[in-house]
Amino acid sequence: MTLADFPHTQKLHDIVAGDHRSAVHKARDAARNTGDMYAFFGISPEMTIVDIWPTTGWTTEILAPFVRDSGELISPHFSADHKDDLCRRQRAEYEEKLASNPGLYDQVQVSDFGRGLFDYAAPQSADMVITLRNFHNWMWGDYLAPALESFFTVLKSGGILALEEHREDPSKPQDPGAKTLYVRQDYVVDAVCRAGFEFESSSEINANPKDTKDHPKGALSLPPNYWGVEDKTPYMAIGESDRMLLKFSKP
Repeated sequence: MTLADFPHTQKLHDIVAGDHRSAVHKARDAARNTGDMYAFFGISPEMTIVDIWPTTGWTTEILAPFVRDSGELISPHFSADHKDDLCRRQRAEYEEKLASNPGLYDQVQVSDFGRGLFDYAAPQSADMVITLRNFHNWMWGDYLAPALESFFTVLKSGGILALEEHREDPSKPQDPGAKTLYVRQDYVVDAVCRAGFEFESSSEINANPKDTKDHPKGALSLPPNYWGVEDKTPYMAIGESDRMLLKFSKP
């Protein structure tokens, strides 16, 4: 499904263009193809959506008003007592963001997700679980299998797992720790299907053939992070990483 035949195009367009969204987040819309991505995932206003690790709230700015009138948004975030300072700070800043605009965000349900923290939503309560560029973290942290199992548990039968990830060159062996953040698409599909899901479809909306995937700090060297980079110019010319968009369903 594309934005052209998506039944909620105007609603999604108005939200993406809304004044409530931060300038920093809006600046990334072109590279992320925001509207088409959510249309491909097939979000609907009456859904209960679980948005894994919303970090700074880029996804929340869109999903919260989209489902506010007739659906639910559950936002499993880093725990408030996370051992990493950045994660703790992002959780605190996220809650401040929600509190700053209760007219939009007062119904967002914040919970904890991470290693051993899988009680973030009731079993079989969600129509969709969305996770954007997080898969590599669970490989690195060595809890990929229980993370995927938890998504299967919280989804209703027929529910959708919507996933985006930095895409590795399929000719390269997969690093089991995904230290560059890149993951082979066949590796992702195999792991998710082994968790019980059925593969539905993929999209090339966020593909980037300019991405050579051999950067000093992996995908983090590309915009908007530029980690390990002295001269940003060649990385700006590449743009954001080559990304897969995948949809899976729970039988």
